[in-house]
Amino acid sequence: MVTRPFRLETERLVIRTIQRPDITEFTRYRNLDEVSQYQDWSLPYTRDLAHELIDDTERLGGPTADNWVQLAIDAGAGIVGDVAVWLDTDQTFATIGYTLAPEHQGTGYALEAVEAVVEWLFKRKQIHRVGATIDPRNMASARVLERCGFEYVGTARSSVLVRGEWTDDARFSLLEPDWRVWLARPTSAPDGVSLVEITDDNVHQVGALTVAFSQDEMVAPVLVSIAQAWAPPTVDGEVVQPWLRAIEADGELVGFVMFAEPAGRHAHPYLWRYLIDVRHQRRGIGRRALLGIFRSRRADGATHIEVSWVPDVVGSPAPFYEGLGFVPTGKVHHGEVEALLDLSILPTSDRLNA
Repeated sequence: MVTRPFRLETERLVIRTIQRPDITEFTRYRNLDEVSQYQDWSLPYTRDLAHELIDDTERLGGPTADNWVQLAIDAGAGIVGDVAVWLDTDQTFATIGYTLAPEHQGTGYALEAVEAVVEWLFKRKQIHRVGATIDPRNMASARVLERCGFEYVGTARSSVLVRGEWTDDARFSLLEPDWRVWLARPTSAPDGVSLVEITDDNVHQVGALTVAFSQDEMVAPVLVSIAQAWAPPTVDGEVVQPWLRAIEADGELVGFVMFAEPAGRHAHPYLWRYLIDVRHQRRGIGRRALLGIFRSRRADGATHIEVSWVPDVVGSPAPFYEGLGFVPTGKVHHGEVEALLDLSILPTSDRLNA
């Protein structure tokens, strides 16, 4: 039995056992549609239910075997969300869940809290594996797990009955050794970024590059792109001419890019596919690689680059492309926003190394 209430401190947060003064705010956000839509607790979520949960938490004092324990995320002026933790009988496996009040979403609080709890589970409790399950439509929640290093392991279809509706269950897992590898991955900007041809020697490595679960619907797998380059589609009566390369950072294969040469409805080179492996995102690699390609195309006489993206989704690439200078044309094709980059106004930095 835990004798001292659980408490973790991060740069901005205190993660502690939930307490009676938290009940009003806890029940408020649990009853909001935007919070409860992907969760399975009873609605309306009453103060009596909150009292019962807090009584159990006070009795346990913190995460213990065969119990769910609710931990408050406190940003200094009270609860802004919570993290739930369950441990198995042998305390070798843990499951976590998390919720954030809507007005505090987008602050990074959920990521900061989950990172801290995962670290505590691995270092203090010596857990071997941490799991989490989410509704696969909840992309914001998926992105929290992905940024903590969790691996998407599959979706069980129609496996959870929530308020009379059978829903899918997306499952994520993080092993302790993989967590340490994730923490040790490079996160700073690389010294060198370059393009390499895809050959028999590296095609398996290139094909293994992958994006996060939350990005799956926005970009095709690399092997599908390579297959389409081998058997290109016909657009407006013209066979698409692909140009594709792998992206290296400091000598390591980290990304993939494929253009379609001007043809049919595309009067300019079209950025057909682009991805950076999930382990190397947020390092500025894609920006440097693409700007280098754009300059090369400009030197060859191109005046514009075309691209399109899926709009209005969590994690949309729109801010990335707009940051490069792409401007939506107002056209939508197959549900994707089309945009155009004027190559005469490219940024002057982030050059691609030879």
